[in-house]
Amino acid sequence: MIENNQKKSKGGARPGAGRKTGSLTKRTRQIAEAVATQGITPLEVMMKVMHQLYEEAGNVQEEELGDKALANEARIKLLNMAATVGRHAAPYVHPRLSAIEHTGKDGAPLQSGVLVVPSAMSVDDWERAAQAKH
Repeated sequence: MIENNQKKSKGGARPGAGRKTGSLTKRTRQIAEAVATQGITPLEVMMKVMHQLYEEAGNVQEEELGDKALANEARIKLLNMAATVGRHAAPYVHPRLSAIEHTGKDGAPLQSGVLVVPSAMSVDDWERAAQAKH
């Protein structure tokens, strides 16, 4: 018999239950494996295009276009195209900062602060004051 102050567990959220964040479903895993076996992935295409556009921007010659302004305009257009492709590829290459755990020394929380240094202080005085804070 269960007393009034004891509750019987009936579902609900439990620590460690459910699919882990970022884990692939069976279908997503199948698609990723199929794409990988076909040779080139969409990310590889984006990265190759970005690099080619960037190189082409560096190879634009004033003599070919006959005008410095036209050459600069062509460079800017190519660099903007490379940046657009890079922007779309970035989430697959670089994690967002919010997804990275930030810690200080030995896993301690990060500490921040502002040290105001009077201009009359010498470098040695400033270093002694900074060491005293740690």
